[in-house]
Amino acid sequence: MTARERDQGPAETCQVRSVNRGDVSRVRGRLLATEVYADLAALFAALGDPTRARIVHVLLSQEMCTCDVAAAIGLTESAVSQHLRLLRNLRLVKNRRAGKVVYYSLDDEHVAQLVRIGLVHLGHDGGLIPVSPQRATTPA
Repeated sequence: MTARERDQGPAETCQVRSVNRGDVSRVRGRLLATEVYADLAALFAALGDPTRARIVHVLLSQEMCTCDVAAAIGLTESAVSQHLRLLRNLRLVKNRRAGKVVYYSLDDEHVAQLVRIGLVHLGHDGGLIPVSPQRATTPA
């Protein structure tokens, strides 16, 4: 415990107990349904897994098939497929089938923005990772 905390209490709490009813009422009026916050938490929990964050990062620049994503991040196709299923269910990625090959890409620009903002916040240049237009890839 620092001298400041001994003298003034922890910095995280108010030193004067006084509720501003106007502020509280105004903020409560802006709160969304609890289910929305549950969905938001699930979205961030999905990105909170290092493997899924890597998968999303790989898909930031181009769409890729499961095999290529697995090779890029060094996991089995089965493991990547499980992660992609969860990411797809949360609408972070989408897929398209071309014959027998399934290609994955980020669901929309918002997902790319989340990743870029997170990388910039961590001190990386999120602008170095361009999002290319969906390319029409055909199986080799």
